[in-house]
Amino acid sequence: MADKTIVCKDCGKEFVFSEGEQEFYKEKGFENDPVRCPDCRRKRKAQRNNSRM
Repeated sequence: MADKTIVCKDCGKEFVFSEGEQEFYKEKGFENDPVRCPDCRRKRKAQRNNSRM
């Protein structure tokens, strides 16, 4: 398995989905690669957490 370069669907920046991250996703049973970069994932998670309060 090699590192993958993916384009974030929110900001359009490229990010690397490393071999280690791919293994982690596989262990967790995730079937799809991420579609957002780590920064956008953090922002989205923070927005979801704030809307629940």
